[in-house]
Amino acid sequence: MKLFYGLLALACVPVALARNNAAIPSEKLAEFVVEKLDVTTLPSSIRPKLEKKKKTFSDYGYAARRVDEKEALIEATPGGAQINIRILQQKASAIYVCVQGPGQNASSGQIQRVFLLKLKNADGLLKGRESWKEFSGCPAIGADPASAGDSYGG
Repeated sequence: MKLFYGLLALACVPVALARNNAAIPSEKLAEFVVEKLDVTTLPSSIRPKLEKKKKTFSDYGYAARRVDEKEALIEATPGGAQINIRILQQKASAIYVCVQGPGQNASSGQIQRVFLLKLKNADGLLKGRESWKEFSGCPAIGADPASAGDSYGG
């Protein structure tokens, strides 16, 4: 009987995991990312300053200045901070994007990182985390204070 329950559990796990990730559209992908990205998951050096009940670019007052199939340029206000998002690779349940934006201060220059974005359900937002995967079209540039090591070299 224990063997039966074990096999039943193994059969159900892939179904349960597949249900956790919603399908990502294959057309107008950059526009989809701009609309659905939870910007609070971006590093503090790129994202806007956190405010309660604000999660998307439109919540923060950012507007898309240029959007095509694989790239979007978002601007805070005319002449304000700009964030560039390029689609690097699309999978069934995830998107690798290159996010480039200004550093926290003028002396830090630009920050560029690869992020893995996932959509948990069709009504939810894309959640991102910095990816270990490297792409030649998006080398890591700039210093991100949140990921920099401490005084012990960690």
